[in-house]
Amino acid sequence: MSVYVIVQGKVENRGLLDQYVAKVIPTIESHQGRVVAFDEEPQVVEGLIEHPRTVILEFTSMTAFHAWYDSPEYQEILPLRLKSIRGTLIVAKGFVRLDGTWRAAPTSRRRQRPLIE
Repeated sequence: MSVYVIVQGKVENRGLLDQYVAKVIPTIESHQGRVVAFDEEPQVVEGLIEHPRTVILEFTSMTAFHAWYDSPEYQEILPLRLKSIRGTLIVAKGFVRLDGTWRAAPTSRRRQRPLIE
């Protein structure tokens, strides 16, 4: 079942971010992922957002997401993102119909990782 990675952040170092973006796309694609949406100035319809830059990725499964996130290739470039953007990264389960009811797809919980400072 698909999972969606939602990243929102404020750019603090455009040069480092450009290096990260150039390197990250091939790692996403090699792990059954794709960029679904990207917007540096999304339209806010309700509420306030602290970090406007928004990226949404889709992976075929939670396993595929973790294979990408935990891969040596991604871990090598992750510090570029952490140093260039201040914000959040969350993973949301896809929405499925189970036993006649629409709900979030079941997945196992994973402990939150501390950020690299």
